[in-house]
Amino acid sequence: MFLDYEKSPIGWVEVTASDKGVCSVYFVDKKSKKTNSNAITERCKSQLSEYFKGKRKVFDLPLDQTGTAFQKEVWQQLCHLDFGQTASYGEIAHKLDNPKAVRAVGAANGKNPISVIVPCHRVIGANGTLTGYAGGLERKKWLLQHEGIAC
Repeated sequence: MFLDYEKSPIGWVEVTASDKGVCSVYFVDKKSKKTNSNAITERCKSQLSEYFKGKRKVFDLPLDQTGTAFQKEVWQQLCHLDFGQTASYGEIAHKLDNPKAVRAVGAANGKNPISVIVPCHRVIGANGTLTGYAGGLERKKWLLQHEGIAC
């Protein structure tokens, strides 16, 4: 496993990768582990930097996510949410042809290990309110505003 950090306007981002792809992207309070980069972590850091500077709207990285089949389906749907676009848990459940799975979609969204790149921050409540975010609601609000979404 490879690990490195990228400084963002809203805190440190910890990036882990395997030889196959990005495994996780989490906001952290500080660098707490020794870094051990590879080409994928370097590419991920570069693309995150471009995103935070407003120069990138689409990520082009190999992903190596670990999760259940349902979680992976939800995360794949998140990847279809374009920069500046939001969806509710219910809308994602409908796209999965499983409209009753709203809570399960919410749980899978909360388990997303690849923040920003797999844009779980773009999922909001059915009434347009901000809902939970593992990185904290202030970061979610910043990310949405960075993408031009009023919140």
